Amino acid sequence: MPDRKAQSPTAKGLHPLALQYSASVDYDILLYPWDIRASQVHATMLGRQNIIPEEDAQAIVQGLAEIEQEIESGEFQWREDLEDVHLNIEMRLREKIGDAGARLHTARSRNDQVATDVRLFVMTACGTAIEDIRGMQGALLGVAEAHADAVMPGYTHLQRAQPVLFAHHLLAYFEMLDRDAERFAAAYDSADELPLGSGALAGVPYPIDREFVAHELGFSRISRNSIDAVSDRDFIVDFQAAAATAMMHLSRLSEEIIIWSSEEFGFITLSDEFATGSSIMPQKRNPDIAELARGRTGRVYGNLLAILTTLKGLPLAYNRDLQEDKLALFQSADILATTLTVFTAMLPTLKVNAEHMAAAANAGYLLATDVADYLVRKGVPFRDAHQAVAGLVRHAESAGKPLSDLTLEDYRRFSPEFQEDVLALDARASIDARNVPGGTASRQVSAALAEARQRLEAAK
Repeated sequence: MPDRKAQSPTAKGLHPLALQYSASVDYDILLYPWDIRASQVHATMLGRQNIIPEEDAQAIVQGLAEIEQEIESGEFQWREDLEDVHLNIEMRLREKIGDAGARLHTARSRNDQVATDVRLFVMTACGTAIEDIRGMQGALLGVAEAHADAVMPGYTHLQRAQPVLFAHHLLAYFEMLDRDAERFAAAYDSADELPLGSGALAGVPYPIDREFVAHELGFSRISRNSIDAVSDRDFIVDFQAAAATAMMHLSRLSEEIIIWSSEEFGFITLSDEFATGSSIMPQKRNPDIAELARGRTGRVYGNLLAILTTLKGLPLAYNRDLQEDKLALFQSADILATTLTVFTAMLPTLKVNAEHMAAAANAGYLLATDVADYLVRKGVPFRDAHQAVAGLVRHAESAGKPLSDLTLEDYRRFSPEFQEDVLALDARASIDARNVPGGTASRQVSAALAEARQRLEAAK
């Protein structure tokens, strides 16, 4: 990039500091593929409609193709004094093909040009997000299928609650990601509307063919109101909201990976490929990837708030404030894509300590609800059963014993309905008793895994 201090005023007479403050080329470079493609289609349409000479349209299309090659090869010289990606490309086009390049901006404004480019970016980013989500769902399913019989404690309030299958727990994240994919599909639809042809705000006085441009660029429809078209950024809000929700789900999983990999839990062991050591403590295996994902979630939240705040006081139509929509958008798209990608690679490398999880599921008082259900099956009203088992648990706690160490005599102190078979209750029996659709019973989870795999394959 050029040295900021070496800049001189532009032809507009902007002070160097004003130019530096208003330039966006250092980040909106990312829009170049969509800017070039939209310009090529626009020029083709102008030629088809006899708005500009056909030979000029062809020269523009070819010149833009050559510029794209220059950019991708690193030969293109970006100029900050030209403010943004759009003017950089247009000025280079004029250098290459002469006066024909000056015809490119016929029948369009920077306002509808930028709106078109950003919509194309968002549509692409939504497609990438959905593809990455499907990849991570596949990784989750692989871990769940490999440990379909593993038992773990389920938690509420981060306190051991009831035994569940580890696969059932992972499938909860599969469902969250499925909803995330739906949100990005909705965000894609929100962006899928061509604004080009709206001009600065009032439309253009040329016989353009907007339907042709929409079809060539992959839009399913054209905008219905030119003022709305150049000032609408709802589609960015939709993308940022979907990204924030997806990162929230990834942050929740990150938190569990961090907890599960601690010595206090010991449910999983992180691969050395996705954990780091301490600078002074050689025994450490730190869950840095999960911690970074948890931390970067806040940046995506901030980006959602930023676009909402930018938009909240803007009068119609275009305002320069809207330049601020892009950097945060690019950042959220990048954070989401890289987080999904690294989690997809990390999940299959986790070592699941099934025996340790099972021991935790059978320890303590996780079977208290099952003991209450046992009494209900004996005809005891649930509230009475609940009260009796609460007393039983308090008794066990005072004796420093888990439920599994209590005798039948201990049980019968709290209800005469307890029989010898109550001593056979364990985590596996608790799990398989919950044989209802959506429950954690082995039969239900096996069916859920198969159904999730089918859904994933169909979605792909």
